[in-house]
Amino acid sequence: MPLQESLRDPAQALWDVICPAGEPWMGELHRGQIVRIVDLAGNQAVDTLFYNRHDRKERYSAQATIVAQRALYLTTGSVLMSSEGRPMLTIVADTCGRHDTLGGACSAESNTVRYGHDKGFLHSCRDNFLYATQHCACGQHLGLSKRDLASNINFFMNVPVEGRALRFADGVSAPGKYVELRAEQDVVILISNCPQLNNPCNGYDPTPIRVIAWRAPTD
Repeated sequence: MPLQESLRDPAQALWDVICPAGEPWMGELHRGQIVRIVDLAGNQAVDTLFYNRHDRKERYSAQATIVAQRALYLTTGSVLMSSEGRPMLTIVADTCGRHDTLGGACSAESNTVRYGHDKGFLHSCRDNFLYATQHCACGQHLGLSKRDLASNINFFMNVPVEGRALRFADGVSAPGKYVELRAEQDVVILISNCPQLNNPCNGYDPTPIRVIAWRAPTD
C-alpha cells in the first residue's frame, strides 16, 4: 500500500467544505486542480462518481480503471479512467492506502436484499446521488439523471474479494486519513457521504467528511 502524504496547505485552498454525515455533495474541478477528501472521524465510506464537466456521457468507468491499473483497489498513482478510455483524475497522495471499486452504492433494493424488508426505507447512496443531480447547479447544468448513474468508487471502504464473493469488511481508514486527486480534465464530482447503518463500511455510525480543493500550479 504506497502511502503518500501531501504538502498542500488547507489555508491556501480554493475552497474548503464539510459534507455532513449521510448527505450528498457536488462540485467542479478544472483540469490541473487538486481535490482532497478527508475522512474526519475514520471508517467513513465516501461513494463518489466523476463526470466530464462538458459532456455527461463521459464519466468514470470502474471497468476501464480496473483494466488500466490491473488492480481492484486504488491508491497513490492510480489513474481513474473514463468511459471514453481517457484519464479523468490521478491519485497524487493517499494516507489510507486502499479504496474500493467493486462494492457499489447502497440503495433501497440492496438494503432490502441484504438486510431485510424492514430496511428498504432507509436512506441510501443512490437516493443521495439522485437528489444531488436534481438540486445542485452543476448537476442541473449537465442534465444528469438516474440513467447517468454508473458504478462508483468507495473511498476509504474495504471490500475484499473472497473466492467468488465480496465481503463488506471493517474499514482500514482512521480519523484524518485522506485521498488527494489531480483532475486530468474538467470534471464534476458527485459524492454520497454514505448513510449506511447496516454494515461495517461506516462503523455503523456515519460521520462528516471534509472536501478541499486547490488551484492548478499554473493558475
